[in-house]
Amino acid sequence: MENAFEQTGAIVAAIRRALPTGEREQKAAQLPALNLAFIGDTVFDLYVRTLLVTQADAKVHELHLMSAKRVCAKGQAEGFRKIEPLLDDEEMGVYKRGRNSHLGTVAKNATISDYRTATGLETLIGYLYLNGRDERLTELMKLILE
Repeated sequence: MENAFEQTGAIVAAIRRALPTGEREQKAAQLPALNLAFIGDTVFDLYVRTLLVTQADAKVHELHLMSAKRVCAKGQAEGFRKIEPLLDDEEMGVYKRGRNSHLGTVAKNATISDYRTATGLETLIGYLYLNGRDERLTELMKLILE
């Protein structure tokens, strides 16, 4: 499992390095929370899918079903509760920005609480990703997906 997280962390870092540099950290802090959640959702999904592909001996449909259990509001909310006590003030602030954002929709198979918690987690993941905090991102993702 350790190797899968390292591989995904390296992929995530390579993708971000390919983006134009500049004032990325400042821009990430100024992005709307839901924009951070938008990219955070994809980064979360990449970690889950990489883990499943490297760990599970399954067909694509089975991998999809396993992924869907983790990349959903309920699964992400459960993951957030694992890492919540470990977040520093900055990370908690980013999470709360996402959690408290005005959501135009609600997932039909999730409670509003889980949906908001998941959005906050995705916002934090997007923020860490865009700020190049790969080590911290991988550390948190390991705990979430244990």
